[in-house]
Amino acid sequence: MMQGGAQTPLQHLTTLLGADCIITEPSALEAANVDQLRSYRGRALCIALPRSTEDVARLLKLCNALRVAVVPQGGNTGYCGAATPDASGTQVVLSLRRLNAIRSIDPANYSMVVEAGCILADVQRAAAAAERFFPLSLGAEGSCQIGGNLSTNAGGVNVLRYGMMRELTLGLEVVLADGRVLSSLTALRKDNTGYDLRQLFIGAEGTLGVITAASLKIFPAPRASATAFVAVPDPERAVRLLAHLRQASGDQVSSFELIPAVALELVTRHVPGARAPLPGGSPWFVLCELTSARPGEALTERLEQALSASVENELVTDAVLAQSERDRRDFWHLRENIPHSQRQEGASLKHDVALPIDRLPIFVSRASAWLKAHVPEGFLVCYGHVGDGNLHFNLSERRGLSSGALVTRRDEIRRVIHDLVRDEGGSFSAEHGIGQAKLAELERYSSDVELGLMRAIKKTLDPNGILNPGKVLNVL
Repeated sequence: MMQGGAQTPLQHLTTLLGADCIITEPSALEAANVDQLRSYRGRALCIALPRSTEDVARLLKLCNALRVAVVPQGGNTGYCGAATPDASGTQVVLSLRRLNAIRSIDPANYSMVVEAGCILADVQRAAAAAERFFPLSLGAEGSCQIGGNLSTNAGGVNVLRYGMMRELTLGLEVVLADGRVLSSLTALRKDNTGYDLRQLFIGAEGTLGVITAASLKIFPAPRASATAFVAVPDPERAVRLLAHLRQASGDQVSSFELIPAVALELVTRHVPGARAPLPGGSPWFVLCELTSARPGEALTERLEQALSASVENELVTDAVLAQSERDRRDFWHLRENIPHSQRQEGASLKHDVALPIDRLPIFVSRASAWLKAHVPEGFLVCYGHVGDGNLHFNLSERRGLSSGALVTRRDEIRRVIHDLVRDEGGSFSAEHGIGQAKLAELERYSSDVELGLMRAIKKTLDPNGILNPGKVLNVL
């Protein structure tokens, strides 16, 4: 006890929620103190594990009164340090993993209500059990949580067909900094009653409120699919192939992923059993997939015909279609293991950028030429969701160099890449958010009007600055 009998913040929290909801054990804190890429390390006061929205509301009300900062943390799979506490030892990591219920599924309305701590893969399975489909799909789906997906406006491989989390969300339940609960778990598709408040919290990375539940769109379950691994000469023809496939299939393209030969080489080197589906020689590949809710639809024949025409038009040099579900899984296994394989190779610099699709090949050409001329320490691993213009424009450190040679040039390289993105009308943050990593970038590339409005919103919703301070926005 402190002098005069006053309780410490930790004692206040323990009294409020109970000792079983407050974790101070060092090994548990260690996992929460570091981000996925081990780029940021902090020191949390504790981990709070509320059991309900009401618990979250009571916790935030107390922390707001005590001026104790709260860092919401989902699966801790982010790439920008948005869920990592600072080094002060005073911040509370708020984990929502106990709020993991599927509250309801309405197949007739094609909607479901889930709590923020639900693992994405569990949400997918719950929708499938109701003969429906939740389309968000990404590499971390076995561990990332819906609250984090919402807070970062996650995208993944199906954005082309279904959109990002903004488009997949009908309503939210959010606890504000002072403990008030905004409950709007609507299942409406149309509602023009004032400002669309849910959009403030999607992509805000826990800086404006803590999302505790969401009403999500679900879709007819896919009953037919066709998947192909395709060799293309360059990104320009990959973009033209996408337009051709969308037209030829009646816009049934659900995924369209660009993969360079170097990424394929990394995966086959570092992932046991992985093999290239096509013989070597092509500098670029595309993994594309058509889906339909109509069983028995002849998608394989449609895709094969479209690719044959693309060979004749010199958009495609070779292609192989999946003949079984195992083939399909093997194709996707290659794509999903690119980030893992790049980590196995060594140090890397990551850039999560988005371009208008028609400008994407120009950006790749310009940025690649600059890197070749000015960054001998690294080699380019450029892959991503060409269907929505999102590229993971990464550099890996060449073997044989002194460790860290590439990383020491991080800021210089990032500036050039992001300036080129801006020149082509793009965004320096497509689906990974801002977190701590891109605070300076947001200030550099946003207008004074944009920054002023964002700061005004933050000040209104979190006047004491307790919600995830130091993330997304520098508050003056």
